[in-house]
This record gives sequence, structure tokens and C-alpha cells, in this order.
Amino acid sequence: MKSRKKDITSETNLKVSHNIRVRFNETDALGIVWHGYYLNYFEDGREAFGRIHGIGYLESKAKGYVSPIVKSSCEHKLPLRYGDLVTVETTYINTPAAKIIFRYKILNTEGKTVCTGETVQVFVDDNNNLSLTIPLFFKAWKTKNNLL
Repeated sequence: MKSRKKDITSETNLKVSHNIRVRFNETDALGIVWHGYYLNYFEDGREAFGRIHGIGYLESKAKGYVSPIVKSSCEHKLPLRYGDLVTVETTYINTPAAKIIFRYKILNTEGKTVCTGETVQVFVDDNNNLSLTIPLFFKAWKTKNNLL
């Protein structure tokens, strides 16, 4: 039987905090944010991270890659309501594998954790081929940030 090498991941100090306000259309009949919108908040955090750290979707696409999400998790702790102002903290998790991992924490104005989660993205080239090695542009980004 062939053994699989287990990924070794580590939380980095690369973190971005992004504020959002809950919109009316994101709430359900109970007056709280519908659970599916938390993944949208995670995406807002990823996009803010990408803009600040130079690894957004457009930069990846310009290098010939897209990075679809292949796994996501979300753990709800407290409800959000229309008008609430929240902070989405997005942290890059380093891994030697050819993927991007982000961990999220959504905080209310009192600093209480509302939700936590994680997403895993892979690299797919313009020909729709899964990259089993880290693309050169991402390797350069990791080197620049002392992650290799």
C-alpha cells in the first residue's frame, strides 16, 4: 500500500481585516443572516486579502490560472442581523502543497466571534488542468513573503 504524505500547514502572520455591513437582502424570515451568506463574507475577505497582498483573482488569471474552491467549512457561533457591522479576518495558511488555504474569523462590534471557517483552493490552468505543483507566480509570492 502506497503511503500518502500528510500536508503540513501553518498559520502565518499574513492577515487582513475587512469591515462589512449586513444588508437587508442577506437576512431570512427570522431576521438573521441566512447561513449561506457567510461564504460570501469569506469571499469578501479573500478579495480584500488579494488586493492588499497582490494575489487576487485577476493577478492569478493574468498568469494563466484560476483557483476554484474545492473545500469550505463554516462554524456559526452567534447570529448576525440587518445593519450589523462586522469584521472579517482572513488569514493565509501556509502549506507545501499546490493549494491556497484561508482561515476566517468574523467578529461583531463587541469583538465576539460570530463565525469561523476555512476554504481550500487549487490551481487550474487555462486548459482546465489541475496543477500538481505550485505555479511559478505563486512560488515567487511565497518567496517574497518568506513562506518557502
